Amino acid sequence: HGEAAVPHLEAVAGRLSDDFPFVRAAACSALGNHGKAAAQHLAAVAKCLSDKGIDEDGDDVGLFMVRAAACEALGKHGEAAEQYLDAVAACLKDEEEKVQIAAVVALQKHGKAGEAEVIVVAQYLKHKHWPTRQAACQAMGDLGQAAAPHLRAVAES
Repeated sequence: HGEAAVPHLEAVAGRLSDDFPFVRAAACSALGNHGKAAAQHLAAVAKCLSDKGIDEDGDDVGLFMVRAAACEALGKHGEAAEQYLDAVAACLKDEEEKVQIAAVVALQKHGKAGEAEVIVVAQYLKHKHWPTRQAACQAMGDLGQAAAPHLRAVAES
């Protein structure tokens, strides 16, 4: 994953508090892709699980992408992220479907998602908004064997 970027991970981690939510989400994603080299920044990534998004005018815009990216990043970090899984699990109750979906996939990567969590994703296969259906379909692929009982719904959606 781009060894040339490793010396710059501290600067990337500094963007976790950027004014722009898109930058915060990108920083989470980048740190999620660097394994052990980024492990020292997982506490800062975990703080992003409660990010509500503040725009350049200081308004709370309720953006979800940072929370979803933080879930995804922590899902990629294996044992180093174990201490943050309760916070990831709390995202199952997030108001945004895509955050719930990202939390299920992250928990599954740690072997912590059961049937109830997979059903959270499966219910979004028939959601009224296509981006949510798309995210659910992609997540069902990421969930592997845990999703097998629900594959018919994927095929029909």
